[in-house]
Amino acid sequence: MLRNLHLWLPGYLASRPRGEFVSPTHVLFCFVDHFEPLWGQASKYQGLERVEHWFENYPRFAQQFRDADGRPPQHTFFYPAEEYVPEYLDLLARLCRQGCGEVEVHLHHDNDTAENLQAQISKFKSQLAGHGLLSQGRYGFIHGNWSLDNSRRDGRWCGVNNELQVLRATGCYADFTLPSAPSETQTRTINSIYYATDDPLRSRSHDHGVPVRVGGKPTGDLLLIQGPLALNWQSRKWGFLPRIEQASVTGANPGTPARVDLWVRQRIGVVGRPEWVFVKVHTHGCQELNFRATCGTTAALMHAYLHERYNDGRQFILHYVTAREMFNLVKAAEAGHNGNPHQYRDFILPPPPVRQS
Repeated sequence: MLRNLHLWLPGYLASRPRGEFVSPTHVLFCFVDHFEPLWGQASKYQGLERVEHWFENYPRFAQQFRDADGRPPQHTFFYPAEEYVPEYLDLLARLCRQGCGEVEVHLHHDNDTAENLQAQISKFKSQLAGHGLLSQGRYGFIHGNWSLDNSRRDGRWCGVNNELQVLRATGCYADFTLPSAPSETQTRTINSIYYATDDPLRSRSHDHGVPVRVGGKPTGDLLLIQGPLALNWQSRKWGFLPRIEQASVTGANPGTPARVDLWVRQRIGVVGRPEWVFVKVHTHGCQELNFRATCGTTAALMHAYLHERYNDGRQFILHYVTAREMFNLVKAAEAGHNGNPHQYRDFILPPPPVRQS
């Protein structure tokens, strides 16, 4: 589990937050899902059962909780382009229409070319738009198998060295892939929101970048919004080695209070706006073993703790956000806005059509 530590441990040790939280601190909680109905070579019927489980159960689950703005937990479904089934997207559109989340772009590909990648994303964007699921033709992105910008040493699960440029050209507003530790695809830059510039002659151009800051300007090819990455000394391997905390919520590793605290303590945010803390966690919500941790009993415990610890209205204020809203809040902070982030949820990109009806 601790392999490839050399990629990110120096940055982690050098950048650990110190000092007290600004009071009040707004905790912006975003749950992104590598939502794969056909995971495990499932049949079309099995995939439909998985999507139906979410459609039937998530609204009822989410209604148990409200953030400081009166909104229920928001779930962002990053749906795989290569698994497009209209019936699945119809159900997700109906789910989003109930105010429970939004849909963005996920993609698994291998030995690809820039031309084919651009064509595939463009086609999938049109398909999603047909369901009312994209905002102004823009999209958030998660790379399947973590291999953004051809970042595996063996070149598998991508193949496109100028992927960041292709994503920009097709309307990607931000990437939400990372962290990916302990995979070799993990960048040296961690716990950050930053702009990366593509070098089409080499892979993993997003290894480093320019942090987003108050009063700054966009640069490069792609905005990356990372989730928390840390060493968890409260959960140890063989009794003495800390486990890697990379914000993956699963049935075997649910969102416990200790993990929630560790996520918040990384204080990911825009430089110069310490009172807005961005917490992005991820899951594979179509795997049955993860149902309880995402929209069941252990998920309820996670949200109950979020409310107990991070929504007292004095030291902490909780806001549930979608990936699109998290992007908007990054851009609002960059533009110098402060105060209650709720007013900037739609700062640049409005809700998709299914959330406007």
